[in-house]
Amino acid sequence: MLTSDAKILVVDDSDVIRQTLVSYFEEEGYAVFSAANAEQAEELLAREPFDVVLLDIRLPGKDGLTLTRELRTGSEIGIILVTGRQDELDRIIGLECGADEYVAKPFNPREILARVKNLVRRVQRLRSLETRDAETESIRVGGWNLDAHRRLLLGDDGETVQLTEGEYQLLQVLLQNIGKTMSRDQLMDRLKHRAWDATDRSIDVLVARLRKKLREDASHTQQIVTVHGVGYLLSPASGR
Repeated sequence: MLTSDAKILVVDDSDVIRQTLVSYFEEEGYAVFSAANAEQAEELLAREPFDVVLLDIRLPGKDGLTLTRELRTGSEIGIILVTGRQDELDRIIGLECGADEYVAKPFNPREILARVKNLVRRVQRLRSLETRDAETESIRVGGWNLDAHRRLLLGDDGETVQLTEGEYQLLQVLLQNIGKTMSRDQLMDRLKHRAWDATDRSIDVLVARLRKKLREDASHTQQIVTVHGVGYLLSPASGR
């Protein structure tokens, strides 16, 4: 049984599938809600802070892909798309819309349970970090203070430098893992499903832009250190 207060939303127009999944996850200790269409799901999502939604692609009215895209623009909720088709294009489109996982019917409930557990851990960890950031007025980064609310670098001389969405998110990941080497794959994984497309090359570009804004150059100690053949780390001396 789970000890967390994880909440799951099952969205499927099949009464049998909804009841099956609701019963299964309730037995595992989850608080489970269900909806037969996107409109019902949206009403529940507006009232409850769900951790994961299991979402059928082929819904009547607004389909699951559209709802996925809308959810991802303003939320880090875990999304598992469920469909009766084995269409590779559906899977690719679903992941591009921001889904975390894709499961085809008929599915194994134990497989979905394992995927849900992983997503719950990720979502709850992210919310915990966001809460911590919201409670922190500023974070020291090298010779700057990071204003997490406004996403600004504040210099001791009063200078301000605005960070883009991608730059801010990358800096947050490095701060959360200060002194730890993060590979490009790890950074891309932590930055996926964002408003921009995280690729191997885009990570390098973001690092270069962050270094420029932190005023790093060859004559100064780098805050973001390149670990050749591996990735990057934020120097322990950079943090507060």
